[in-house]
Amino acid sequence: MVEQIREGVRSLEKDNWSIHFTWVKDHNGNLGNELADQLAKNAASTRDGETAYSRIPKNSVIKVIQEKGELQWQQEWKGETKKSFFPNIGERKSKRLQMGINLSKIVTGHGKLRSYYHRLKIKDDPECVCRMGPQTTDLLIRECAHLLKQRETLKNRIRKAGGNFPLSN
Repeated sequence: MVEQIREGVRSLEKDNWSIHFTWVKDHNGNLGNELADQLAKNAASTRDGETAYSRIPKNSVIKVIQEKGELQWQQEWKGETKKSFFPNIGERKSKRLQMGINLSKIVTGHGKLRSYYHRLKIKDDPECVCRMGPQTTDLLIRECAHLLKQRETLKNRIRKAGGNFPLSN
């Protein structure tokens, strides 16, 4: 039936008809609307169990694909440095961040960090200059003794913006 309607619209448009669909409040006395309502009720009550329209809407397929992709992304996200900033993908997606090169490096742990250079065998020692552990983004933001002043500035800015510090683990 849906395909018949589409075909009818296409046919009329080829003959230069202008077709517009609009929502009409039900049961308002509009003869065409009342007729459509009665036909829909009859079709629903006399259905023989056969599916009249079996095509899946495109937006439903897209939604399923997006959900599966996000689930896979979440699985890969676990165990990464960036999860301490955004524990789940939904939270990350809800943030309106301009993900520039510097923020990207911080969040992913691929910046000018001794632990990163050590992993690439550029540095012999991953230890931070504060000697509190390997120099990671988390250590610099949460613990490094050399960054107390910068940490306080960061805390104040985050709190002023309505966020919480320390960030969740």
